[in-house]
Amino acid sequence: MKLIGKLDSPYVRRVAISLTLMDIPFEHLSLSVFRDETAFAAINPLLKAPTFVTQDGTVLMDSTLILDHLEHGLPPEKRLMPDDQSERTRVLGILGLALAAADKSVQLVYETKLRPVEGQYAPWVERVTAQARTAFAELEKSYTGLEGKWLLGTLSQADITTAIAWTFAQNKIPDVIDAKAHPGLIRLTARAAGLPAFRKWQPE
Repeated sequence: MKLIGKLDSPYVRRVAISLTLMDIPFEHLSLSVFRDETAFAAINPLLKAPTFVTQDGTVLMDSTLILDHLEHGLPPEKRLMPDDQSERTRVLGILGLALAAADKSVQLVYETKLRPVEGQYAPWVERVTAQARTAFAELEKSYTGLEGKWLLGTLSQADITTAIAWTFAQNKIPDVIDAKAHPGLIRLTARAAGLPAFRKWQPE
């Protein structure tokens, strides 16, 4: 099985870390959708990262769909999504916020770091900035008082994706998201960063 994409993408990194934590072996091909367009398109002509090639050759896209496929059939102790319905709902709520935070952070990178200033649309930048700040503020509420502990007591996809989204934002748009206002996320991310899987798959 192969994971294709650069680890500077929070979604590629999310899949790589999750698969490692679930003890699912895979090969990582660090291809850029821009610099390695021809090689990437040969695997997935849509040029979407992450791309995952399953054992039978099926090409999957979207980190959530990839992880859902790979968790299916695993024993409960290896899964990163809880079986209990109320816990699963709680994790999904946090996961939605974390993915929104990552989405808006990525949009801000493209809009403010890559697009020429003369082509930027200020109202859109303001809207996306507000959405990113709101998502991280809501995540902070969820992790306030946990003192860096996992949301459910044991590591789940909510913790993984939140830590990855926070790391991406602090690496790419630290001027947009005030770190001092998010001590709960800082503690969570520090704990996650100490895990071997997080240390193995560092942002490029």
